[in-house]
Parts: sequence; C-alpha cells; structure tokens
Amino acid sequence: MAAQDVLGQTARLASSSALLQVLFRVVTFGLNAFTLRYLSRELIGVVNVRLTLLYSTVVFLAREAFRRACLSGSAKRNWTKTINLLWLTVPLGVFWSLILGLVWLHLLEVPDPSVVPHYQAGVVAFGLSAVIELLGEPFWVLAQAHLFVRLKVIAESLSVLSKCFLTITLVILYPQWGLYIFSLAQLLYVSVLVMCYVIYFVMFLGSPEATKKSFPVARVKALLPNFVEDETFVNWKEARLTWSFFKQSFLKQILTEGERYVMTFLNVLNFGDQGVYDIVNNLGSLVARFIFLPIEESFYVFFAKVLERGKTVKDQKQDDVAMAANVLELLLKLVLLIGLTITIFGYAYSQLALDIYGGSMLSSGTGPDLLRCYSLYVLFLAVNGITECFTFALMCKEEVDRYNFVMLALSFIFLCISYFLTHWYGSVGFILANCFNMGIRIAHSTHYIYDYFKESTHRPLTGLLPSPALQLVYIISAVITAFSEVLFCCDKGWMARLIHISTGALCFTATLVTMFCTETELIHFVRNQ
Repeated sequence: MAAQDVLGQTARLASSSALLQVLFRVVTFGLNAFTLRYLSRELIGVVNVRLTLLYSTVVFLAREAFRRACLSGSAKRNWTKTINLLWLTVPLGVFWSLILGLVWLHLLEVPDPSVVPHYQAGVVAFGLSAVIELLGEPFWVLAQAHLFVRLKVIAESLSVLSKCFLTITLVILYPQWGLYIFSLAQLLYVSVLVMCYVIYFVMFLGSPEATKKSFPVARVKALLPNFVEDETFVNWKEARLTWSFFKQSFLKQILTEGERYVMTFLNVLNFGDQGVYDIVNNLGSLVARFIFLPIEESFYVFFAKVLERGKTVKDQKQDDVAMAANVLELLLKLVLLIGLTITIFGYAYSQLALDIYGGSMLSSGTGPDLLRCYSLYVLFLAVNGITECFTFALMCKEEVDRYNFVMLALSFIFLCISYFLTHWYGSVGFILANCFNMGIRIAHSTHYIYDYFKESTHRPLTGLLPSPALQLVYIISAVITAFSEVLFCCDKGWMARLIHISTGALCFTATLVTMFCTETELIHFVRNQ
C-alpha cells in the first residue's frame, strides 16, 4: 500500500476514533452527572478508581505489548502465526485477573458494605470482563491492521450505548443494588464489543468483498489457534518484540495510572475524595481522550507502515521519510495548539465549569485548582502522545529494551513524588507529579526524534513553535480571561457569568482567527485529511 494511501486511511481512522471518543466521553459525562444525583460519591469512587483500575491493569498488561508488536510492519505477513501469538493474551489475562483479583479482595482496604455494597462481586465481575474482552483481541488487531474504520465505530458505539442504557435503567429502578449495577453493565459492554467483531468477521470472511480485497484470512477457522506442520507456532521475531514491549508496558501502566495506584494501595485519599478526584479528572481529560488518544493510536499505525523499524533515516525511502517528517511536524503543531488553547482558557473557566456541572460539591474546595492544573497537564499529554507515538513506531528491539530501564527509574521517581506531593497538596499533587512524569518522557522522545532526523534535511520538531503572532494572542487572552474571572465569576449571579463567558468567547474567536491566518499549512493538512 502506498504511503499516501496509508496516510489517507490513517487520517480517516483517527477522525472516526476521535468522533467515537467524543460520543463515549459525552455519554460518560452525562452518566456521571446523572449518577451523582442517585448514588454516593463513595460508590462512584470505588467503581471509577478501584474496580476500573483492576480492569484496565489486567487488559493493559495482557494485550498492550501484543498490540504494539503485531501492528508493526506491513499487513502482509504470516497471519496464522500472528493470530496464534495474539491468542496468548487470553491465558495471560486469566493469570493477571486471578492474581490481581486476590490482591483486590484480600490485601486492599474493603469499603464499608453499608456505603458500598457487593464489593466482592464487583471485583469478580470486572476481572471476568477483562478476560472476555481479550477473547476479541485477534479480531481487533486484524481489523486495525487493515484499517476497518466502520467496524470499530459500530462495535464501540453499540457497546458503550448498551452499557449506559443498562446503567441508567438499574440506577433508577434498583439503586440499592450498589456495585451489582456497574458489574452487570461492564459485562454487557465487553460482551457486545466482542460479539460485534466476531459477527462481522463471520460474515466478511469468504464474501466477495473479502476476495476482492485479497484479504489474508480466508476462513473463520483461521482466526482460531492453528498448528502448522514443520513450522513454529508463532513468529519468534514478533514474540521477542512482544516481550520487549511487555517489560515496557508494565512500567508504562504504572506511569499512566500512577495516581490511581497510589490512591488504591497507599490510602492517601478516602473513597469519597477519590470519587471527586475521578469526576474532575474525567472532566479535565475529555479532550485528551477523545482527540489525542485516537490520533496517537492511528498515526502509530501510519509511522509503523511508512517507515521500517530499526533502520536509520538514510536507509529508508526518502519520499517516505519526507512525508513522515512533514506529518510529524504538522501533528506536533496541531496537538500543541489544542493543548495551549485548553491551558489558557481552562485556567479562567475551571471554577465555572465545575459549578455548572456538579454544583458547590465540585466548585468549592480543591476542585477548581485541580481542574486548572489538569488544563496544564493536557498540554504535556498532547505533546507526549505524538512524540512517543513516533518513537515507539521506529525503535528497534534493543532501543526498546534500553528505554525500559529509563521507564523503570522514572516509575520509581514518579511514585515517590506522587506520594509526597499528595501529602503536601492533596489531590492536586497527583497532577503535578504527572506533569513532571510527562516532561521527562517528552524530553526523551524529542531527543530520539532529533537524533533520528539530524542526518537529514528534515526538522519536524519545529512544529513545537507557534507563530509569534499566535503566541502574543495567547498571552493577551490569558491576561484578559484571568481578570474576567476575578471580576465576574462565580458568585455574582448569572449576568456576571454571561459576561465572563462572552469575554472568553471573544478571546477564543481572536485566537482561532489568528490561527487560521498564521498556520496555513496546518489548516490545509487538517482540511485535506
């Protein structure tokens, strides 16, 4: 497949994934606002922090390394061996589910049954849901490698909507069920997700469309583990790369979910405070999850297909290098401008957003400061996502192994900083520690990108420099909106709030106009893709 075709399909996959994430976060956003009026914040804290951490840890440790290894390189490969390798995620998921389930049940603090009933059933259900989701991993990787955009949209939309519908129904009818509500909803979510992929491939394989596309898998039976006579069960090159990524993924999970591990294992916040932190965290991470993550996942596939892992820039096709460098520069510029916009306007509008969303329970205390810090953290997330996306797509096995040692040291430092900053600054300390963590990772990735392109004429890191005019508009907007918050927000009535909102809208419009006038190449790239 030509590099230009890969770019087009990757951009469509990224945009579709972004739209999906918008749907998911909007639904979750509304669901949290709804459940806050029926259930205690302690129950929400246990579900969104404790049980979701169990599920995400099992799934991440069992499949993340396999995904990265099996999505590297061309889609033309021995798919029988790749599928065999992917099925190993299931026993690995069972292993992690059992081990971590015992830890969650017997080593961690158990919530008060009168406040959070049916905790044990919740642990079992969330661990089981992780294993069920891993049953669809070969189907997911096959679809992702061949850029099946529509399948992903339909499967994830149906699963999320089913989960939300069941949750709302049970919360209204049986609020006393406690964790049973979220356990049943989680099991329904993963079941619908896996069944969508299975049903699609059962119908697709052997069809005229599959034959026309020369799809590498001809029968449904080929999607199950298969032994091939006189050949190894798996591709050992992929298996070794998976092992390297596995060691890295273990550390990356600690860094990604570090604050939840600290909350869960060190009890620095009670379940109620965990619930408030999670609500504010979800509100602050809306853009990071529905824009940055889909771009990162989709363009990881693009860079992995266009450039060959482990080769220097001189050994690559120069046309592909030029395209990859240009795309990387524009992606960095895109996420940087989104991140800067959120940081600037998030500072002045955090308290208003929380007051509208959750009332005084969220807008008083540390809630506004937490969301302001998260607005800054989004900027770090934006840049780190793209720089690591490129770095991980190009690193050879030895470089991945070396990076694992960096991640190990960073994990230890991050956990220590999180612990101390949380004792000093409460939940805000988690965000500050995450900013430090992301800053170090950005420094490593940008150093790798600089070294990779230094023997070429391409300088994609210039994407991290906005135009001087845009920088000036950002500074003026920050000052004006900050003064507006002091004068008009948030206890001076709705008329004052409307003035504050109007001030922000004018500054935001001026920022967009400046962006369109000065960043013409970026605007052209976004429109074309």
